[in-house]
Amino acid sequence: MRDNVAFVFPGQGSQKIGMLSQLASVDSIIEGTFLEASDALGYDLWHLVQNGSQEEINLTERTQPILLTASVAIWRLWQDKKGARPSQLAGHSLGEWTALVCAGVLTFADALVIVRARGQFMQEAVPVGVGAMAAIIGLDDEAVLQVCAEARGNDVLDAVNFNAPGQVVIAGSASAVQRAIECCKAAGAKRALPLPVSAPFHTSLMAPAAERLKGLVAETPFAEPIIPVIHNVHAETEVDPKKIKLLMLEQISQPVKWVDCVLKLKSGGAERLVECGPGRVLNGLSKRIDRELISFATDDVENFENALLSV
Repeated sequence: MRDNVAFVFPGQGSQKIGMLSQLASVDSIIEGTFLEASDALGYDLWHLVQNGSQEEINLTERTQPILLTASVAIWRLWQDKKGARPSQLAGHSLGEWTALVCAGVLTFADALVIVRARGQFMQEAVPVGVGAMAAIIGLDDEAVLQVCAEARGNDVLDAVNFNAPGQVVIAGSASAVQRAIECCKAAGAKRALPLPVSAPFHTSLMAPAAERLKGLVAETPFAEPIIPVIHNVHAETEVDPKKIKLLMLEQISQPVKWVDCVLKLKSGGAERLVECGPGRVLNGLSKRIDRELISFATDDVENFENALLSV
């Protein structure tokens, strides 16, 4: 185990058609992991990712199993190549489920069942078009929170992803998000952009999804993590499986404190962060959170081998 190495796992937004095809061409572990997921889900996940449409893989109940599988596949490849064992893990939103799998809290098969249901329930909690999300660039957290308080009215509107300094995502009722976009621009935001998502994730509007998921999570075996996981809700670790279950349900309707999570990894000794999954979104955020952190991607052969040799 390397005390100075932490792994981070991406959430929704990192998926794209054709992802991991290069890694799969040089090692069977990638496609084998997708085959395992396909057996659990009842449809060909690899074919969907390689030959489907972006619209299909952007459906939340598909996106969540896809990203879980992609990140677990890379984690398995990393272990097979005898890569450095991280001393801490964290995942952004959905990625927290991947972290739990890699920490030995629950099995890959059980996690697939949960995240498919999680995606379905989150999508069904709010009709399409009723909720919205937007990225606010160039305002500090307090300014965004103040705008939310002023623009909320009788609607739901919250800051839900604290992704990096000056980069916050808001979500809630579509009308309130639109009001907040205009207010943020007036307050000096560099950009205030609606996000192409189908539901207002991590708001109180997601509470019905958490309630529906409760039974499935309750009946799924959880164990103590063999590698500490920093949780989105409070940026702390937890070892009690019962408390982890509660945190994962709470996470659905609570903000993602990603800045705090990354800083917690650093305070725990992390100097190098490996983004274990498709894309490089978390690499970019890490650089904005703390420039002393060295980040690595693993989404293609060159990046994977560079990370393997460098950490």
